[in-house]
Amino acid sequence: MSSPALSRHRVRPASSREATRVAIPSPTASYRYDSVAGDWWWSPGMHDLLGLDPLRAPGTESFLAVHHPSDAPRVIEAVTAACDSGRPFALETRVLHPTRAQRSVVLTGEPLRDDTGAVRGVEGLVCDITGSRAPDVDAEAALALQAEVTQMRTAMASRAVIEQAKGVLMLLTNCGEQSAFDLLAHISSHTHRKVRDVAQLLTESAAGRTRLPDDLGAILRDACPPAKPMH
Repeated sequence: MSSPALSRHRVRPASSREATRVAIPSPTASYRYDSVAGDWWWSPGMHDLLGLDPLRAPGTESFLAVHHPSDAPRVIEAVTAACDSGRPFALETRVLHPTRAQRSVVLTGEPLRDDTGAVRGVEGLVCDITGSRAPDVDAEAALALQAEVTQMRTAMASRAVIEQAKGVLMLLTNCGEQSAFDLLAHISSHTHRKVRDVAQLLTESAAGRTRLPDDLGAILRDACPPAKPMH
């Protein structure tokens, strides 16, 4: 896949309502990059967090321009890898905010998939951590930050696979979203597995990569409605 920089020709224009809205300062903002369509989407707080003009449409160039020159290559490399291989990432970067001086942020990304499960982009969070630590970070604090980033990355990966598993259960049992999650929790409790592990087994089985364990299969057979007889 070519670099996301190509998306500068295909950006989602801001609506008149979005353009005139005053961004509320927030330590966290979200984004989505569709590499197939070449479109970016930012949550309302992204312009304020990055220090950009709210009238400016989201795009690769503006996203990279606010990062420290030493960090921008790592950002583009992480986004490109996520789009190419579906590899999630979490990294700390520096944002050159025009009115609040340099900011330290954690950028996370998870693969954005289409209805078939194919990777078509990346989505994630930008979290301002400037005020959460002292300017001079010692080795112990750096390790603590890395552990926090790892936990965030794990949580996002868990959320993604659980959402996929809920979709599988909704199709199999013809139930709603909440019922699908309740069924995941039920299977987790009765098979002594974590919810994320159950979700992983379900999605891999649905994709034909692995065989569903017998205990999970037995619970699903009880939960699935019987097939209607053929006339």
